[in-house]
Amino acid sequence: MKRTMIAAAALAVAGTPALAAPPSASPAVVQQLEKKIDDMAGQLDALKAELRAMKEQNTAMATQQQAQARQQADQTAQVAQLQASQETLQQAAAKPSPLDNLSLFGYGEIGYSRPSRNTNDTRADLGRAVFGFGYRFDDKTRFASEFEVEHAIASSSDAGEFEVEQFYVDHMFTDKVGVTAGVFLMPVGLINEHHEPTAYYGVYRNFIETLIIPSTWREGGFALHGNTDIGLDWNVGLTTGLDLSKWNFTPETPLYGSALELQNNGSAPFQATHQEMSLANAKNASQYLSLNYRGVPGLLLGGSVFTGNANPAAGAGSQRSTLWETHARWTPGKWDLSALYAQGYISNTAKVNAQFPGTANPMPASFYGWYLQAAYSVWQHGSYRAVPFARFERYNMGARYEGLAPGFPAVPSQPVTASGAVFPKPYDTVWTAGLNFYLNPNVVFKVDYQRFRVNRDFSRFDLGLGIYF
Repeated sequence: MKRTMIAAAALAVAGTPALAAPPSASPAVVQQLEKKIDDMAGQLDALKAELRAMKEQNTAMATQQQAQARQQADQTAQVAQLQASQETLQQAAAKPSPLDNLSLFGYGEIGYSRPSRNTNDTRADLGRAVFGFGYRFDDKTRFASEFEVEHAIASSSDAGEFEVEQFYVDHMFTDKVGVTAGVFLMPVGLINEHHEPTAYYGVYRNFIETLIIPSTWREGGFALHGNTDIGLDWNVGLTTGLDLSKWNFTPETPLYGSALELQNNGSAPFQATHQEMSLANAKNASQYLSLNYRGVPGLLLGGSVFTGNANPAAGAGSQRSTLWETHARWTPGKWDLSALYAQGYISNTAKVNAQFPGTANPMPASFYGWYLQAAYSVWQHGSYRAVPFARFERYNMGARYEGLAPGFPAVPSQPVTASGAVFPKPYDTVWTAGLNFYLNPNVVFKVDYQRFRVNRDFSRFDLGLGIYF
């Protein structure tokens, strides 16, 4: 009865007259009504469930849409950030960094020298370590410098030195004419300007371009240089010159006792007196002219002359120093053939030598040297390359003297110091045979044997390593 009353009340509330039953309705009718009410209640529950599901779905969709909106906003922000970064990079690329114009380079060499006779004079040496940097200001103007440490240690108690090898600015007025100002290498000989260990044969540089032409000879000054359409390069300059007052007339001991010391101790005329731009006496200027012809592929022909009033030795009045040389190099196929002759003069040496009668080290009036060299690339595989070579050279650091005291030979062949120490002869003929083995164009191992005909104790076996970068 209670269920019937509830159903009737529900129907009444729902306002469904068709389902309303009179109070006197039979039980069957009431049962039918109750069944319909139960069906409607079930449908209502299903509708509620669907409604809840739709609400949950709508909530999930709203959450998803919010997440998508946030993701889209993040992506938009990332795109904007990437675009800003690209614009920054493009702006940076449009404005090059000053470091883009900076260049670094250098070279070094290690040598082992073992005399054949005086093995106690065997030496291993980090001959030089050179580091340089350059800077290109624009397409026409550049700066270059080199700084060198010799013999591993530079101090007042060691044989090593630290020195500025080059420090100059070069400017091209046109494609064919330029100017150089500063401290620069003299354009003399075959290897003075290009003296890296990968550029020459043998563990050590040849004696002509060490004794007669000072190795890495540099001066301070100005130079004009250029090239022509016919393959002729020219270079003319005004520079500092020699300081002959540095000449040691009265050495107490021999200035060198081995081939290695001969090359390193600066006893040759231009070796001992060039100033290297170290508080250089610049009262007098020197001049030079260099010409090189490269109009034929594989062929180089050239020469140079350097001359000027030097700072004189005491009592000489005035002295002029002059050096000239001529050179040739031909590289047909695997061959590398070269030759060089150099001769130097110092004027007015009679006056200064007369002040030191019987000296073991008079100042020479002339000196010379020449060499012939042949190399052949006998084997190559990839970057590896083996190049045997042979060189014949003759030097004379005292070809002629003036003003020697009466009773002494015009050309002292075996000078003796006041203490009785005997000097090696200042001239010799040297045969060199060896091999350069290149790991690549920048790294080379070297081996050679040198035989001295006059100063036989100087004959030696050499090993070396050279790098250039």
